[in-house]
Amino acid sequence: MLAETYARGRMFFQLKDYIEAARQLAGVVAEAPDDVGARLLLARAYYHSAQLGRAEAELRQVIERDPAEAYAYLLLGRTLERRSRPQEAAPYLRLHAAMTGAD
Repeated sequence: MLAETYARGRMFFQLKDYIEAARQLAGVVAEAPDDVGARLLLARAYYHSAQLGRAEAELRQVIERDPAEAYAYLLLGRTLERRSRPQEAAPYLRLHAAMTGAD
């Protein structure tokens, strides 16, 4: 059942129905809070549907659970920028660049 809900969440995400994707994925994360992949996809759905506070909270949870998840640093930096917090975003963007070799 959980795998089916996750698959539906991914499908809605791929269809760019980010609000429905978030609704599906929030249930997955509630049942499996340590599933970093599901939590990251939920954060992305929140980001794309402009639910930036929720995106930030999920991304902080991803980084806490998996500090090596480079994409979470990038997306958290971008989320903070969109929330008009560029000074707070800068360290996360620098960490992403250092982790990936990106400029």
